[in-house]
Formats: sequence, C-alpha cells, structure tokens
Amino acid sequence: MHQPTLLPTRAQYAPDEEISLEIDSAVGDVLSGTLSVWRLGRRIHEQPITADALQHLPGLPEGGYGVEARIGEAVHRTAVEVTADARSRLRYGFVASYRPDKDVDAVARLARRLHLNGVQFYDWAYRHADLLGGGEHYDDALGQPIELETVTRLIRALKGAGSVAHGYAAVYAVGPAEWDRWADLALLRPSGEPYALGDFLFLVDPAAPRWAEHFGRELVEASRQLGFDGFHLDQYGYPKFAAEPGGHPVDVAESFVTLLAGLRAALPDTSLIFNNVNDFPTWRTASTEQDAVYIEPWKPNSDLGSLAQIVSRARLASAGQPVVIAAYQHVYDSAAAHEADRATSFTMATLFSHGATQLLAGESGHVLVDPYYVRNHRAEESTLDLLARWYDFVVEHDALLMPPSIAEVTRSYVGDYNDDLELSYPGTGAAVSETAVAGTVWRRVTTTPEGLVVHAINLVGQEDTLWDAPRRSPEDVGDGELRFRPIRGRMPRVSVADPDRQARLVEVPVRLDGDHAVASLPAPHIWQVIHVAL
Repeated sequence: MHQPTLLPTRAQYAPDEEISLEIDSAVGDVLSGTLSVWRLGRRIHEQPITADALQHLPGLPEGGYGVEARIGEAVHRTAVEVTADARSRLRYGFVASYRPDKDVDAVARLARRLHLNGVQFYDWAYRHADLLGGGEHYDDALGQPIELETVTRLIRALKGAGSVAHGYAAVYAVGPAEWDRWADLALLRPSGEPYALGDFLFLVDPAAPRWAEHFGRELVEASRQLGFDGFHLDQYGYPKFAAEPGGHPVDVAESFVTLLAGLRAALPDTSLIFNNVNDFPTWRTASTEQDAVYIEPWKPNSDLGSLAQIVSRARLASAGQPVVIAAYQHVYDSAAAHEADRATSFTMATLFSHGATQLLAGESGHVLVDPYYVRNHRAEESTLDLLARWYDFVVEHDALLMPPSIAEVTRSYVGDYNDDLELSYPGTGAAVSETAVAGTVWRRVTTTPEGLVVHAINLVGQEDTLWDAPRRSPEDVGDGELRFRPIRGRMPRVSVADPDRQARLVEVPVRLDGDHAVASLPAPHIWQVIHVAL
C-alpha cells in the first residue's frame, strides 16, 4: 500500500489536543522545508519543518484545515479537523476480518489517512442473537474465524487514532440454533411463515419487550467487555408491516423507533447508528436520539439524482446529525480501476456537495463492493490516492459542505426571473442544469455560514447518471463565468477549489458589469466548488 508523506496522528482532534503530523521517511532522512496551515484558501500559520519524525502544530480553533508540507519542489498535503463535538461529523469506514495475525496498525493508519472517525466492525460477533457466546476463538455464523483478542486490539488501535469503534449488530435477526427461544416473537408473512434472510436468519419484532431487553443487554455487555464505544444497528429493509404469531399487526417502522429509544436509555453515552435500508424508514428514525442518519441505497435509487434526493430528505428529517450513505461501488469488481474511480468520484461529488459522506473504504486499504463486507475489494494505489485527496478536501472545506444549517437555494437564485446568479461556459456553450442530467454541468447553489457556494458537477460526456457504473472521462467544457449580483459598495471575492486539480481555494478574477459581478473560472474537471463571499 502506498504510504502518504504527510499523515495526521488522529482522524480528528479536540480543541485542547496537540496536533501532530508524521512525515514519511520516503522523502529522505534529512528534511528541510515549510509546513503551512490553510483555512478556506487563507494561510493562517507557517513554520519550518524540523528534523523530528513528528511535526507539532500550535492549537487551532474548531474547524477544518488543509496542511501543506513544501519540501523542495514537492508539496504534500493532508487535512485536520478540530472539533469539540466528535459526533457532529461522521466519516465512516469498516473492518471485516479478525484473524490472529491481523496488522491493526495498518487499519489505524488508513483511518488516519482518510480521517475516518468512525469504523464499523462488521460480523465480529459469535451469533446474531448471542454476541459473546463463542468464547475467545470461534467461527461466526458464516464460518469466518474470529479471534476476540484481535477485535479488542483493533478497538484500541482505532481509538488511539481518534476513531470510534462501532460493533455490528442486527436488530431483529435470530439464527436457527436460537430460533426455538424466539419463535413466538416472529414477524410472519401472509403465508404464516416467518420472514427470513434466506434460511440463515429469522426475523422477530424488534420492539417485543423480551427481545428488546435481551438485545440491549447484549450490547451493554459487548461494550463493557470489549470496549466498543458505538454500535451499528442493522436491518434488512423488510418487512414494512407483518403479523406476530398471535395475529396482531406490527408496524415495523414504529418498532424500530421503540427499540432505538430503549437502546438510547440503556446506552446513554454510546454512539448508535441505525441502517435505513433503501431509505426505510428514515422519515421516522432520522429524528430519534441516534448519532447519524445512515442509509443504504438500492434499486430504484440507482442514479446520482436519487442519491441527492435521499440526502436532502435525510437532512430535512434529521435533528442535525451527520448523514452517511452506504453506496457500495460494485463497479470495482467489473471494470478497470480508472473507470471505477471515476464512478466513485461522481458518487462522492454528489454526496459531499449535498452534505453527506460515503461508507466505502476500510481495512488497511479496501473498498466495499458487496453488502457482505467480508467480500471487499483490495484497492489499487490510484484508488487510495484518489480517496485521500477527496477526503482531505471534504475535511478542509467542511464549513462549505457539512454544517446542518446549509440550505439549497438554486431555484431561488438562478434563471431569468431571479437573475441573481448564473453559471455558464461561453467558449463551448455547455448546457447547465439544476438536476443531474447526463451531458450537462449539474449546478447547485447553497447558502452557508461562509457565504454562497456553487457546486459544478461535470456530467458532459456521460450517457447516463448511474452511480455504480463505469464512467467516461468528463469532457472539457472550457473556462466558465459566474455572473451574480454583488452588494453595492463592496467588491466580492470568488474562490475556486477542486479535489483533483486545485486542492485548496484560490481566488479568481472578478469584474463589475453594471448591476452584476462576473468571475472568470477555470474549467471544471469532475467537481468544482465555487465560494462567493459577497
């Protein structure tokens, strides 16, 4: 695995915590150069690089920052997040193997490189209804060998890297060996057979008091024995309604809400993340006392516009929690890495520009291509470099992307009637659209605590907007113009950034033209962020 030159010691930092960065020896044993810190395109600190392995930065206020190490002609970048509320953002990763010889430091290193402040421990448990019943060494329900000591080593390593370990647990699943004990709480099909996941797991009413108490005790004990600071609470997206053996109807969405309330009472300080499979039932669970709104999309949510709509609904329904989309990029198993990387770039551009993150990367350098996380894909170095650039970008530009107060105002600003702001490409005449339309530049306008932000996602050259399909290189649409109404007596500033071509914001020329200001923009690649400070 390619190791980056500049690496923070933690995925995120508290305001009173020392910020340290590791400089890789790959650039030489004797280093000379400068280390600089940037916030939204402005350099706020600079210091010489020392001979020490770790470079220490002075304390920084809350926020996201880019960090640059300039060594000779080379510039190496990373980002750091400083926050008093570690759960206000979630950049989620995964781990799915627990063999005795596992290199836990490599897992923690990836978490540091990609700023993964939460990691899902997939299928670590002995059985779905008996999490800790296997002792120290066991095979899980699908035959994967588990070393419990490896689980605890991973938890400690990730905690040391500033990441919260979330133990996976399905909220209503019981295996065949335990079924007799729970069959009286079954969720039944119209035929009278229990709902199941194949013949592997059977489903019970998650709100049934006896089950809910048992499940809560299992999580409490896993937290106490192993040190989990969070739990990932899974479901399968069905049924929506069912009957229990006594004939009473069960509204499963309401059962989930009841269960989540009970778990929060049992685990008041533990991070809880519930899986809304295909957006079910986000409208009920998003406002509950959990720590993220997590959604796993499937058909018919197959295109970029569907992802955008899912995120927008989740942000509106939530109580300000971060939004995470588990968009598995199966394309890596069927296409060349560069084609799959472009698909991932368009997925990330859609999610990041709408204020959400993606669960994709984990282990020591793998990506998810399957809902059974054990079947993951070893990423190419090019893919890991791409993810590092984009994850650095989203941390550095957090203030423009992630605050819950950000609102989309596209249709209030653009168009002839509004005449407040418009994006165009005069040289090529490339079409601009308010929605994700193949062959256009998808343009969105948001208001943020830092001013207006325009997102340009370049779909020119694409035949469709599927997010899990090989993507062509975007076509060059040429330089752009941003025309907008400034405030009288003030000269606006416009800055542009791009995770692939211009990592930090750089100001562009602006001229006045009557009642409008016109900014000259470089051509977008896949995703360009335009910051307008009026």
